[in-house]
Amino acid sequence: MSTFDRNSSARYGVGTVPSARAGAAIDQGLRSYMLKVYNYMALGLAITGLVAYGAFSMAIAPGGGLTAFGEAIYLSPLKWVIMLSPLAVVFLFSFKLQSMSVGTAQAVFWLFAALMGLSLSSIFLVYTGASISRVFFITAASFGALSLYGYTTSKSLSGWGSFLFMGLIGIVIASLVNIFIGSTALQFAISVIGVLVFAGLTAYDTQQIKEMYLASDDSTVMGQKAIMGALRLYLDFINLFTMLLSLFGNRN
Repeated sequence: MSTFDRNSSARYGVGTVPSARAGAAIDQGLRSYMLKVYNYMALGLAITGLVAYGAFSMAIAPGGGLTAFGEAIYLSPLKWVIMLSPLAVVFLFSFKLQSMSVGTAQAVFWLFAALMGLSLSSIFLVYTGASISRVFFITAASFGALSLYGYTTSKSLSGWGSFLFMGLIGIVIASLVNIFIGSTALQFAISVIGVLVFAGLTAYDTQQIKEMYLASDDSTVMGQKAIMGALRLYLDFINLFTMLLSLFGNRN
């Protein structure tokens, strides 16, 4: 009997230790992957903020009016190119990411963040600097809590996907309609629904990005996944920020 017990212990020990080591390796790889996603996203946000403030500074003349640069990016037809160019880059990512090297994908992501900063620079014309800063920190705290929930929860959020996608489509359509009718009531409704949708997307996308991780991926595939994950979370953050700013920002 004593021999059986020793053999049993040895047998289970051989199976358990490598399994534990494999699990630890996966956890370490997952943490490294998610850290890369968040680092890409944070650097993208930093580039957006710097470009937005720099473009605004160049657009305002010392006397308070617009410079030639300001008139070009805010009043001329060029403003539509600036507004739509980030969307074009998102489509480029969607169709070409898998054929890009990691270095090229990073460069395109930084370009996207810079174009988004140029597009968002107009918020400094509309809202006070203090309210922009306040809403940014509110967004950062909310985003952090929601993303942490999506990362740590054992509950599957996959059922949220279709609901959130329909809400997103509704926001896009309503926003396009409101460009022409200019309704403040509709804009308020869009902002409220948008906060709920992008709050949900933050948690949902975080869980989806986590589940995309595969320990067997090579460095190229892992890098591509990290950049695409950073883009998804970046868009969630920016949209949550603009919706909250529309609700709580103090206008100039």
